[in-house]
Amino acid sequence: MIPDLAARRMKSRAARNALIESLRMQKRLFFRWIFPAILGLLVGFLALAWAITSESNQPVSLVSLVSPGLKIAELLMPSAHESLAWTFGWFLRIAISVNAIFYFSIFVLLAYLVDRRRSENS
Repeated sequence: MIPDLAARRMKSRAARNALIESLRMQKRLFFRWIFPAILGLLVGFLALAWAITSESNQPVSLVSLVSPGLKIAELLMPSAHESLAWTFGWFLRIAISVNAIFYFSIFVLLAYLVDRRRSENS
């Protein structure tokens, strides 16, 4: 009877540890992928807004560094003359998407470095 009780205790501890690890993994998933994606979209949109308003006052290299989506959208837009709404809509889609991917990659790299440093310390 006693070995059976000890085996059940070991199984319950393992189950609790697995639950704690799964909660930790969910937290890590959020801060490693979801939060940088949301933050990248927000910062990319704001960088595009800043770049559009100050494009004539700032050097091209600074504008391209802060908002690479603006220059890529200018290069990718077709020369076919469509309606203004179509052209502007696709311009914004391309620019916001490229900026979001750019800033997402930066934030994912930062999250990886912070997580790696935290893992080394503990």
